[in-house]
Amino acid sequence: MRRSFLTLLFSLSLCLSEFIVAEEVTLKHKNLELNANLILTDESGYEKIFLITHGTLAHNAMEIISSWQELLSDEGISSLAINLSLGLHNRHGMYDCPVRHNHKHADAADEIGLWANWLKEKGSKEIILAAHSRGGSQTVMYSNQNSMPEVKAQILIAPQATTETAHIESYKKRYNKDFSPILAKAKTLKPDETLHNTDFIYCENTSVTAASFISYYEYSSDFNTPVLLQQTTLPSLVFIGSEDTTVAGLGQELDKISNNNLQTITIEGADHFFRDLYMDEVIEGTLEFLEGL
Repeated sequence: MRRSFLTLLFSLSLCLSEFIVAEEVTLKHKNLELNANLILTDESGYEKIFLITHGTLAHNAMEIISSWQELLSDEGISSLAINLSLGLHNRHGMYDCPVRHNHKHADAADEIGLWANWLKEKGSKEIILAAHSRGGSQTVMYSNQNSMPEVKAQILIAPQATTETAHIESYKKRYNKDFSPILAKAKTLKPDETLHNTDFIYCENTSVTAASFISYYEYSSDFNTPVLLQQTTLPSLVFIGSEDTTVAGLGQELDKISNNNLQTITIEGADHFFRDLYMDEVIEGTLEFLEGL
């Protein structure tokens, strides 16, 4: 009986030793509270950690992000999955479309930087930037504009790869109209003035500030991760889903890039969200990539 009890205690201690911390953490920025989900393993602690950014109007508890964190922790790797504020205080969950939009595409790069500095202050020596979808382009925006010795690499899953033509066509396909007249009107308004009853990103008939609409619809190469990766000096790994229709053509766009810092892996059968066992393949590719750094 005593041996069984000691065996149980030992088994529990092994389970508990897999991570030191699994909790929400916060920091202040421009009168807003930002939050993130922190998982520290006993193997990595803060020293080696992934900084993960989600996609468009999404959040850090969505399936692909939570699965990513869980699988990394299984490999003894710590992670911090952030919630972009999108202009809201202590935001959780998907963006609520009826709420007025007052955020910009480039805001994310600033917030990624804040969290990278937060990790540095906690003692991180090896930060791996990671992101999904639009978060991919925002992550590379940040890494191209900032040089932090602690940031060692970036790993992107199905990053945004929007050409100018695709940018125009995607709005027409979703809303059956051209956004050009709305963009022209936004440019006549003050940045904080509101466009009412406006179709914006994934939100139909919402309200959005002029500055926010301009940020997302005046085309920029910052929307196109392959173009941004042409300039990167960081070791970079991009995962492509063969069945991804959200960023269709990502592989072809990446093939145009000539940069020895870039590696790509195509996962057959994966769509934009890499559900189920496809994330296991992401982890396998990630571990091989990290070994080569």
